[in-house]
Amino acid sequence: MTHTFPEDLVQTQRDWYAVYRRLAEEPRHSASETAVLRRRLLRLSVRVSTHPYWQTAGGRLPSARMALKEAAWAQARAEAARRG
Repeated sequence: MTHTFPEDLVQTQRDWYAVYRRLAEEPRHSASETAVLRRRLLRLSVRVSTHPYWQTAGGRLPSARMALKEAAWAQARAEAARRG
């Protein structure tokens, strides 16, 4: 099944990946910066998991979560390719 996700949901998932990557970088963050990033990651996690899309029929399928992640990665790759 092909899923059509709201753009705000895909963008939130992309933001989640960006914050996660920053947290996963070498431990060069200060304690306060790490705390800020963790709080941001938590807020983004809540926004993704409580998005109204998940209440729709398509959002109830287990494959939808993986499809969202794949859609977010595809958009990020396409944007990176455009930038060169």
